[in-house]
Amino acid sequence: MNHTENSSFREKLIEHLFIGELLKLSWKSSNCTLEVASPEVDNAGYDVIAEDNGIVRHIQLKASYIGGRTANQKVHTRLSDKPSGCVLWIYFNEDTLELGPFLFFGAQPGERLPALDGLKVAKHTKGDQDGFKAERPNIRVLPKGKFRKIECVDEVYAALFGATM
Repeated sequence: MNHTENSSFREKLIEHLFIGELLKLSWKSSNCTLEVASPEVDNAGYDVIAEDNGIVRHIQLKASYIGGRTANQKVHTRLSDKPSGCVLWIYFNEDTLELGPFLFFGAQPGERLPALDGLKVAKHTKGDQDGFKAERPNIRVLPKGKFRKIECVDEVYAALFGATM
């Protein structure tokens, strides 16, 4: 499958697979308390809102196939305004679509996103008619080294909500 040609489809598929894994954990724990919502408009940098254990997370999801060379991700500064905002970079097997490992950028449940100060301001990927690539003042470039590696979805759940399954 061509991951570039079908990137929007793939992005939604990975999002749904991830949400399904979180819901499965909530089900298996016999509490079924996880709530998940999606914004109608993506203008604050998050893709999913999830709540459990009294913790509301605004989560920006990113995805790369295992072996991909992406070295950073672009993060909207407004994600810092959300309680417990975070970025979750999901790696997946491009043949089986199995999820993991994960890279997490965020604070403890209930705490705000670590500061984005000092990070490089992102530029548009396409230039104007003269080839000039304007800055995107509300977007920062977050290097892979700022993320914490998490091996499995159970540990992601704990990082998000402070709960162990």
